[in-house]
Amino acid sequence: MLLSAVTLGTALLAGCGSDSSDDPGGGAQAAAGGAFPVTVEHAFGSTKITEAPKRVVSVGYTDDQAILALGTKPVGMVDQYPNPPGTTPDINTQWPWVKAKWGDTRPEVVMNNGDSGPNFEKIAALRPDLIIAVYSEIDQAAYDKLSKIAPTVGRTKAEKEPFSAPWQDNAVHIAKALGKEAEGTKMVQDIQAKLDAARKAHPEFAGQTAVALSWYKDSVAPFTTTDVRGRMLSGIGFKGATEIDKIAGGKFFTVLSPERMDLIDVDRIFVINDKADQEALKKFELFANLSAVKGGKVSYLLDSEGPAIGAAMSQGTLLSLPYAIDELVKAAAGQG
Repeated sequence: MLLSAVTLGTALLAGCGSDSSDDPGGGAQAAAGGAFPVTVEHAFGSTKITEAPKRVVSVGYTDDQAILALGTKPVGMVDQYPNPPGTTPDINTQWPWVKAKWGDTRPEVVMNNGDSGPNFEKIAALRPDLIIAVYSEIDQAAYDKLSKIAPTVGRTKAEKEPFSAPWQDNAVHIAKALGKEAEGTKMVQDIQAKLDAARKAHPEFAGQTAVALSWYKDSVAPFTTTDVRGRMLSGIGFKGATEIDKIAGGKFFTVLSPERMDLIDVDRIFVINDKADQEALKKFELFANLSAVKGGKVSYLLDSEGPAIGAAMSQGTLLSLPYAIDELVKAAAGQG
């Protein structure tokens, strides 16, 4: 089971690799039009990028999408969602919000979701001139190894726990590394305007507490208010279930014990899972007996299947967010 595409522990996912063209770079594109040199401060220090990178490797789970949005096709990326067995091309290049950007390019997979870390040998073989590791849990040791291969930009300096930085900060951070801070900032502002418009159009959301969750290892696993899914719900106007943050202990999610199921018995519940896990959750008696569930206040959002609303929310990128906002608002308003 894929918990909304971010690894939760060792070997949660045994993702499969993507198809590669004869050129593992898949037709590298430079960050054209960027302003260089630029120095980026991040959690592991500072990195100076002297000229527009031509071969960028994405080590963050969703960093490839910000890089794509800003006009560069990464030569390497994380295999965030495993492909269904025997299918090609890689699902991570086929989402509705990225497919046109990737075209026929097939980047090399440098890490599968669930791996303990990136494949340094693969990354080195791609001859990158920039490595982006922003939406990532790499530590200092991994950063040091990556930095020996190419200039590497880690997560934002202000991010205390991996995956807790606002999506806005991550997007601008990556844009700066590509010499396109102004362009990235404008894209963030446009998405923020879309969130603001949704909140204004649905003032009823403001009086309701909402939580996003997944069914994981036969348990209910809600996401915190600092996780990208939680931030999306508050972005369109809902109040967050902050009690979940307290027991999560700094993580972006927590697994609820039976006696704490009350924490998700809020005004609105958004379930992010594919069909089989949705059906398993519906049969879980402690969940089925919640007043919110009995009152029909649950929206079931397919993760990687069908419209993949869950994947768009979970990725929370410059490319996925416009799609995710539209679909989430439909679900929240009872239109989907």
